[in-house]
Amino acid sequence: MVFFHLQRTVPLPLDEAWRRLTEWPRHGEVVPLTRVTVTPAAPTREGTVVVARSGLGPLAFDDRMEVTVWLPPADDKPGLCRLEKRGRVVRGWAEIEVRPGPGGRTRVLWREELAVRFLPSLFDPLLGAAARTVFGRAVNRLLRRA
Repeated sequence: MVFFHLQRTVPLPLDEAWRRLTEWPRHGEVVPLTRVTVTPAAPTREGTVVVARSGLGPLAFDDRMEVTVWLPPADDKPGLCRLEKRGRVVRGWAEIEVRPGPGGRTRVLWREELAVRFLPSLFDPLLGAAARTVFGRAVNRLLRRA
């Protein structure tokens, strides 16, 4: 199992950073070879299921996640979303947090614990490096694009 975290400080209001990070279908637009479906479609709440299907043809797999904490930011108070990964291949959890940052900016924290079934722990350093790279780029793209 791999744990990693990302931090960004962006010139966006809390609610806009939150919106950009939690519009789940947009994740499929910024992560290569990934399509995202959401049930129910909107609005997100505890119990919402997000499925990211990644790969090509028979080499594709589902990263099935359920929203277990949904606390959008309000009145300059931080927002927190926790997703529990409950797929057959990908397990773990992810948390997205937005909080007030310096100078009216927003501090974004992305924390994730990730395990891939059938992948020996010997490969954890490689998995961690790949995850930090892929999710880091995705977070950057989500925050840049309205």
